[in-house]
Amino acid sequence: MSTEAFTESWLEGPKATQFYTRTYPASTSPPKAVVVFVHGFAEHIGRYSHFHPILASRGISVFAYDQRGFGLTGQDTTGKKSKSSAYGKTSWKEQMLDIDWALGHVKTSFKGVPIFLMGHSMGGGEVLGFCAQGENGPYKSTLSSLSGVISTSPLILTTTPAPKFQLWIGSKLSAILPSTLIPVGVKAEQLSHDPEVNGAYLKDPLVKQSGSLKGVSDMLANGEKLLSSDYANWPKYLPVLILHGTEDKVTSHKASKELQSKLPADFKELSLYEGGFHELQNEPDGVKEKLADEIIAFIEKHLSTSATYVVQTEMVPVESSTEPTIPTEASVEPTGVSPARAKM
Repeated sequence: MSTEAFTESWLEGPKATQFYTRTYPASTSPPKAVVVFVHGFAEHIGRYSHFHPILASRGISVFAYDQRGFGLTGQDTTGKKSKSSAYGKTSWKEQMLDIDWALGHVKTSFKGVPIFLMGHSMGGGEVLGFCAQGENGPYKSTLSSLSGVISTSPLILTTTPAPKFQLWIGSKLSAILPSTLIPVGVKAEQLSHDPEVNGAYLKDPLVKQSGSLKGVSDMLANGEKLLSSDYANWPKYLPVLILHGTEDKVTSHKASKELQSKLPADFKELSLYEGGFHELQNEPDGVKEKLADEIIAFIEKHLSTSATYVVQTEMVPVESSTEPTIPTEASVEPTGVSPARAKM
């Protein structure tokens, strides 16, 4: 199956699960880089059909998959999904295995092309958590092949955290009734400043206002763990870019700021979009284009970064060269959304 913008395939991943995937081919051959994209909670990769082509048009291929329990992977009605798959049926452990699988697939399919891992919201927290398992963790060899990590509006903490006792009860119940669905409402008007996008979200048949006890409990617990302890395992060589709107009512931009300050990465950058809502990739008035520009600039700056590359180049001294220029701050847009950076 294919369209002009992307090719779609069903691929077998961990635990014999069939995953719905899309590949957006770069406008150049070979591509300058490839991005493995992990979407957010209760959504699917079809919601990025306007954004991923921007990266592809700039020479960057994108491989995206509907996560376990979501999108077509969890809800297909044409007989393609696995019989064991169901909406919301997922766990942190499985999500980590799935990311490792996706990166392995891309490494094989795009031989020699720099690989970047990117995620949004829940997916943004997942890609950070995956890398924070460190060089001594179960995915050491996969991490060594990465050139950089990009996380937009990551779910580290929610903007309005649930009471501790409620989280404790949820964690206990998730061990007994892991696949039981519970309501998890996201107000569409808090997603972006674009009412058309927000309206489409409400009408999307693949979007549901619920999640499984195990999936939700793991998502929240591992975000807290990332901020309290796991951050220390981040590989020093692995660059990371975190982007977040300051008016995000879903996930906490303050948690992103705290995490950025704690990560031991040699290169870490935080870009805050003043007035930005949760889905920066859907913000109007040129904001999503500026977001794409910033992501592309980060990718182009770190095309030579990976553990393997670092080891090889450290063995042979080379003359230093001038660092690529980081894009200057953009002026305030009519929506009041503008990026402001913090980097180290």
